[in-house]
Amino acid sequence: QVQLVDSGGGLVQAGGSLRLSCAASGRTFSSYAMGWFRQAPGKEREFIAAISWSGSSTRYADSVKGRFTISRDNAKNALYLQMNTLQPEDPAVYYCAAAKGAIPTSTVRVDYWGQGTQVTVSS
Repeated sequence: QVQLVDSGGGLVQAGGSLRLSCAASGRTFSSYAMGWFRQAPGKEREFIAAISWSGSSTRYADSVKGRFTISRDNAKNALYLQMNTLQPEDPAVYYCAAAKGAIPTSTVRVDYWGQGTQVTVSS
């Protein structure tokens, strides 16, 4: 089992940047594929980015490709999401996610969730 704590959200102007972090407990973090999802009010939770257990493979939603970068540091049990050029459609609660199996590109593949961190973009 792994416990996830998200942080790094906040208020940023359109065009600005934020870096989200996810701290994982337990000694098995490196065995999990990880991902980031977001949920805006009234919308379903959607996939944003994912990374394999080794960090060698990544996936991105088309809406964030080229702007967001997912990374991980297995030595620190940490997952990151660097978000650049934030746009008015990016505000949401962002959740980190852990999957025992395949890279989590959908919610059904997720085994554990963080509590979420709010991202707000001002125009």
